[in-house]
Amino acid sequence: MPKISQLRRDSRRQDILEAALGCFAENGFHQTSMADIVARSGMSHGAVYGYFAGKDDIIEALADDRRQTEMILNAAARHADNPIEGLRALVRAYGRSLLDPAGLLRRRVGVHGWAEALRNPRVHARVVEGIAIPRALIVERVEQAQRRESLPRDLSADAIARSLIALFQGFVLQIAWGEDVDIDSCLAVVDRMLLSLGQASPLARPGPTSGT
Repeated sequence: MPKISQLRRDSRRQDILEAALGCFAENGFHQTSMADIVARSGMSHGAVYGYFAGKDDIIEALADDRRQTEMILNAAARHADNPIEGLRALVRAYGRSLLDPAGLLRRRVGVHGWAEALRNPRVHARVVEGIAIPRALIVERVEQAQRRESLPRDLSADAIARSLIALFQGFVLQIAWGEDVDIDSCLAVVDRMLLSLGQASPLARPGPTSGT
């Protein structure tokens, strides 16, 4: 039997991941079985297991795909010379990614992943690892801004990073629920918050007048 090309293998692997994505989005990780994924893919059990040893391997593969996409978003923060502008660019990039209808299934799966992380150590490790990457990037940019005195040094860079990530996670959850979220208006609020932090920097605050 002739071997299939690498392109064909990649295509079939992606078909399996898309089938799994649909199953996970509808029923979550715990309620989805490998049999469900096999049935949705239209392939045989042997074909699917030839690519993935089990459901956890598929979950990890989906997480890897998501991180590849997020690397592009993270570049928005790295390429800006001004660290504050880098943070603002990062917020806009992540926020506007939520406007893409094609990402709806992935956002639902992401929410299911947060729940699954409470019971599955392997999923928990992947979720924490995925969050750690943008958090480290935000911390790096915040610390750069603090060294330039454009952000207050009395605020924890890690706390700022976690707060921004928590805002984004909240947007993901609200959109996954089907709420009508005006992302552009929300981004304007977050942008104003970042600017306000910069204005709170010691060098940004006006000094005492001669009459005081």
